[in-house]
Amino acid sequence: MKLWAVLALCCFVGSGAKASVPAPPPEVQRALPEVKLQGEARMTFLGLRVYDARLWLPPQADVRQYDEAPLALALHYLRRLEGPAIAERSITEMRRVGSFTDAQASAWLEAMKRAFPNVADGDRLVGIHLPGRGARFYFNGQRTAEIEDAEFARLFFGIWLSPRTSEPRLRERLIGAAAGER
Repeated sequence: MKLWAVLALCCFVGSGAKASVPAPPPEVQRALPEVKLQGEARMTFLGLRVYDARLWLPPQADVRQYDEAPLALALHYLRRLEGPAIAERSITEMRRVGSFTDAQASAWLEAMKRAFPNVADGDRLVGIHLPGRGARFYFNGQRTAEIEDAEFARLFFGIWLSPRTSEPRLRERLIGAAAGER
């Protein structure tokens, strides 16, 4: 066997070391310093890559009780999307998780329009759940908004984590096997 083939095979087989787990974004590390990666998944729509999602939780948190746990959800966008469209779609998806009034929808929509700027390939939006308080949002590491409404936060993070999500496979990958749900 040629030397280059042996070297290529050794590099391919490697030493058995596992791929490294990505570190949480800096804004997540500041807000929740002891988090671990719970799961990750890619969101696609009609075959188009939309974003890669990562869920970060403290080790003692129970993802099945996501509405009571501090957590961070990072979305790494793979395409261009308008911020207002993200906010409007969020309201639609939140209605799948639970009911709320038109007045709440209107207030939450305006708050999310402030929180979610237009995104492009490579941009990152992070939502941090503040149990009993609400949610804080970041765009590429810069804080954009804090929505102090626990019901909003429960429904918003439920878009990905509730059993009533419109994307059950994505949810399954995010919550991971440790949650014991399928």
